[in-house]
Amino acid sequence: MSDATTAAAAGRVAMITGASAGIGRALAVKLAQDGWRVAVCARREPALQAIADDNPDVAERIHPFPLDVTDPAESEAVFMAVEDDLGEVDTLILNAGDYDPMTLDEFDPALFRRLAEVNYLGAVNGIGAALGPMRQRGRGQILVTASLSAYRGLPQAAPYGASKAAVLNMAESLRPALVGTGVSLRVINPGFVKTRLTEKNRFHMPQLITPEAAADYIHREIDDAGFEIFFPKRFAWTLKLLRLLPYRWYFALTRRMVQS
Repeated sequence: MSDATTAAAAGRVAMITGASAGIGRALAVKLAQDGWRVAVCARREPALQAIADDNPDVAERIHPFPLDVTDPAESEAVFMAVEDDLGEVDTLILNAGDYDPMTLDEFDPALFRRLAEVNYLGAVNGIGAALGPMRQRGRGQILVTASLSAYRGLPQAAPYGASKAAVLNMAESLRPALVGTGVSLRVINPGFVKTRLTEKNRFHMPQLITPEAAADYIHREIDDAGFEIFFPKRFAWTLKLLRLLPYRWYFALTRRMVQS
């Protein structure tokens, strides 16, 4: 990190949901090291405070704000509190997520509902809280974390993949309307990242990366103009190509995945 990079970030405010662990935590530390003031949000306040405690060199730049993203009123109130305490939010990163794999024998409508509440509606609530203030001042950036699993349906990922596909579709729908407003809406599509959530998987996860590596990808592109930040690149391009397959070929492939 150069002195020039730190100087350029000084005064900028980021707000990150789902910041108590995984990608959100790693990205919060990285931005704070760059000089950003970072509002870290999640339901568990002790886990948020631990980010500052574990990183004393940047502790004064990390500010805990407990938040349940499934509550739209609370999402709005916390966004306003962050701006009152830290100043104008430059970049909002909606990263809160939940996950459980589900086989056909375990089909559970409640799991679909739970993941949709956090992964999809949690992002909707965050956008709803920030969009008005950002549009009024004519500037701001919102990044929503979807997933490479949003590209196509994958075995054992129906509840999770569907919620992330909804996030991606929503962002694609809203972005054109924001052109000319000064507000940028973008998506982050990670592959497999080693977290407490992916530890639930009982299958090989191609190109599994650490949260720190994921944060590096996002950090490098955080101020780019492109719609999508995706990684790891080789795995992502493989899944992008799978989107082009006709259903007959695609289902033949995923059927083998179910049988393996």
